[in-house]
Amino acid sequence: MRIGILLLLASQSACMGIKSTVGMMPSKETVNAKVGVLVMAHGGEDEWNQAVAQAVDPISEDVPITVAYGMANPRSLQAGLNSLNSQGVTHVAVVRMFLSGDSFLDQTNFFLGISDEPPEMFIMMGPMAQDPEMRKQLDHNQVIATHAEGIIDSDEVAIIISERAAQLSSIPTNEAVLIIAHGMGDEAENNELLNAMNQVAKKVEMANYADVHVLTLREDWEEDRVIAERNIRGYVSEKSKGGLSVIVLPMRLSGFGPYAEVLSGLDYSPGLGLLPHSQISNWIRSMTQKVIESEGWIVDASHIPQKIPDSGY
Repeated sequence: MRIGILLLLASQSACMGIKSTVGMMPSKETVNAKVGVLVMAHGGEDEWNQAVAQAVDPISEDVPITVAYGMANPRSLQAGLNSLNSQGVTHVAVVRMFLSGDSFLDQTNFFLGISDEPPEMFIMMGPMAQDPEMRKQLDHNQVIATHAEGIIDSDEVAIIISERAAQLSSIPTNEAVLIIAHGMGDEAENNELLNAMNQVAKKVEMANYADVHVLTLREDWEEDRVIAERNIRGYVSEKSKGGLSVIVLPMRLSGFGPYAEVLSGLDYSPGLGLLPHSQISNWIRSMTQKVIESEGWIVDASHIPQKIPDSGY
């Protein structure tokens, strides 16, 4: 059932966790906003992109929505804003579909005009990395806001990971669950990620598995990765030798990543990534509504994306 009220919450516009810019638009307290959603996603092979599209599609029934693939890619972001503008969208809720809320945040805020301070280092690939024009703020006249949270901070992720484990489980008390994520290069940031993963692990533990453990591969940092691979293989080997069946779950949006190669020769059951799953649709909806409410945008509630029935898909 759709929410039957208008959101008149301008007093919350300074809510922690929301970043915004008003561009050239009139005051957000006096505008009847036409809201659109710009989903930022890493992007990858067709199967990965199709899974993102599947998560986005149900929300398109309620509001204009488009996806900007890439790591805060200025071209795809500009194309997304242009697409929404062509549909009459005046207010854009930017939903950043990344595990960590810190991923590309400074670069995103700068390109969208949420902040005038450029990131310490632009993250770009290919010819864009050499083009100074790609380091300029984007051209738009929309009100734009985003959120600080990553997917890993959500209840939805705990639900998905718990379901992924249950799909592979026979007798939980005879099983160990290992959750692996990409990881960060900075030690403090990696520990912060592990702490967030441990919060998810606590929910998984409720199914009475013999053990639930979290590790990161630190995929892009060679010296750290050598140690991480040793720890990952060591855990799986130890638990297997101890008589437990091991379930390995990737804490990543799509696919099993490089973990099959890392675990080559060991006995374990591989799980799926977070996509596809209807809970990701619900997370997008939740972040959209949070931006709307926190910014105090005056919106016809019939255009607020409603919760997607949990089909799991």
